[in-house]
Amino acid sequence: MDISHTRSTARGRTPVEPQRPTDVKRLRRIRDRIDREYAKPLDVVALARGANLPAGLLGRAFRATYGQSPYAYLTARRMDRATLLLRGGLGVDAVCSAVGCATPGIFVTRFAELVGMTPEAFRGLAADGIEGMPVCVAQRVARAVRNQEAPAPGRPLA
Repeated sequence: MDISHTRSTARGRTPVEPQRPTDVKRLRRIRDRIDREYAKPLDVVALARGANLPAGLLGRAFRATYGQSPYAYLTARRMDRATLLLRGGLGVDAVCSAVGCATPGIFVTRFAELVGMTPEAFRGLAADGIEGMPVCVAQRVARAVRNQEAPAPGRPLA
């Protein structure tokens, strides 16, 4: 086998092998770190360094385990938090900085891609639709559903 073939298969062109329990624990720690530190500037290289893994391996293993890249997971986490803050009445600029987005333009674009409407439209819709409801019901009803990620009708969630 020549070296060029070895390199091409090492770059993710072959399926990821089943993971050991220690690998899954490492990935869970990375996911938990993203959940805790989503408002801080995070990138795959920093996450990989913290877990003592190569960045490419982290990306492939994370996608194989959780179905999306670490960056996509981080963005989804930020937008989930943004929906809660927008429902609470914060402005778009305040929410943008609270969830760790670099600029309001990037925030608005990502929010619209994942939620299906602009942050201002979501804020208005959330304010109109949940007024007078108990908080526990309002949170359930007004929770954002990402485009193309909603479960199929009648399919159980767990």
